Amino acid sequence: MKMKKYTADTMVEAMKKVRADFGDDAVILSSSVIKSKGFLGLFQKKSVEVVAGADEPATKPTEASIRPKQAVSYSEKNTDAELKKEMKEMKEMLQEMKQFASLGGFPDELQPLLSKLEFHGLSKEMILQIATEISSQIKKEKRDFSSEEQSEMAKDFLRKEFSGLPFGGISFNKKYINVLGPTGVGKTTTIAKIAARAVLENKKKIGFITTDTYRVAAIEQLRTYANLLQSPVEVAYNSNDFKKAIEKMTDFDLVFIDTAGRNYKEMKFVDDLNRLIDFSLDMESFLVLSITSKEDDMRTIVERFTSFPIKKFIFTKVDETSSIGPMFNLMKQYGIGTAYYTDGQEVPEDINDANLESMLNLLLAGAHNA
Repeated sequence: MKMKKYTADTMVEAMKKVRADFGDDAVILSSSVIKSKGFLGLFQKKSVEVVAGADEPATKPTEASIRPKQAVSYSEKNTDAELKKEMKEMKEMLQEMKQFASLGGFPDELQPLLSKLEFHGLSKEMILQIATEISSQIKKEKRDFSSEEQSEMAKDFLRKEFSGLPFGGISFNKKYINVLGPTGVGKTTTIAKIAARAVLENKKKIGFITTDTYRVAAIEQLRTYANLLQSPVEVAYNSNDFKKAIEKMTDFDLVFIDTAGRNYKEMKFVDDLNRLIDFSLDMESFLVLSITSKEDDMRTIVERFTSFPIKKFIFTKVDETSSIGPMFNLMKQYGIGTAYYTDGQEVPEDINDANLESMLNLLLAGAHNA
C-alpha cells in the first residue's frame, strides 16, 4: 500500500488533497487535529493532519514471470481476501468517524455557530455544508468573520436551500381547509386561531366540520370557539355525515375541517381518514406536527401521510423547545413548506404566518418574531 501524510487547515481541504492523489479508493488510516506551538504558547493555529493510502495497482505479469501450472495456495488467497475485507471495514468506519468528527476540523471562530446549529437540531449534513461554505469564504477573503457575519452567511445558504418551497398561511383560494395530524399536537386550537383571523381580519363567513368523534371534549372545545365566532359546527361520524355537512355549508366562504387526533403510526387510522373525507373537494390540506416531538416520530407521521395532498406543514409548541432545526430537516427531506408556527395557547394571538426569514431568525437569532 502506498501511504502519504497531509496537513491542511480543515478536514474538507485535506480530503480534497487525498482524493486528488488517490481518488475514491483512498483509505483514511488516521486523522487528528494539531496545533502549532505559537509564540510563548499564544497565537496557536489549529490544522488537520491526515494519513491516507491506497492499494497500488497490480502490474501486468510478463511471460517470464508466468510459470506453467503455477498456483496460489489457499492460505495466500484467504489472507488476501481477509485483508481486503478488513480494509473495506476500516474505510467505512473511518468515513463514519469523519462525519461525526469533521466539525472539529473547521476554524475555531466557526465553532460557536456550529454548536448553536447542533444545539437546535439542524441536520449534520446541512451543518457541514454551512461550515464548508463559510470556511471557504474565510480562506478566500483571508480574514475572520464576526458572529453576525457568520449568521448572515448561514442564512444566505439556507435561503438558497429553501427558496423553492411555499411558505405562508391559507390562500383563501380554496373553500375547505383540512387540518390533519396525530393526537396531542394542538390541531383544534390551531384551527381556532386560523379561523378567528379569517373572521376578524378578512371578514369571511366560516363554518366548522369535525370528524373527531372519539373525544367528546374535542367537540365541545370546537363548539366553544365556534360560538365565539358565531359560526356553525357539523359533526361527521361517517362519510354520509360528511357529505351532508358539506351540503349545509354551500354558502360559506371557508369551511374548516377538524380531523380526529389518532395514533397515525397505525395505518388503520390513516385508511379510516381517507374513507371519511373527500379529498377531491376544493381543499387545502395541512399537516400539524408538534416540534416538541422526537424527529423520528414526526418523520414516521409524515411518511404515513404521503398519500394525502399535504400542501404545507404547521408546527406547534415552538415556544416549548429550543430544537428548531427539525422543522428545516423535515422541509428539506420531504420538499414541503410551512404555513404557520404557533408559540402559545392564546387565540388568535399565538400563531405566526410562516415565512423563511422568520424561521431563519428562530434558528439563528433565537427571535420568535421576524
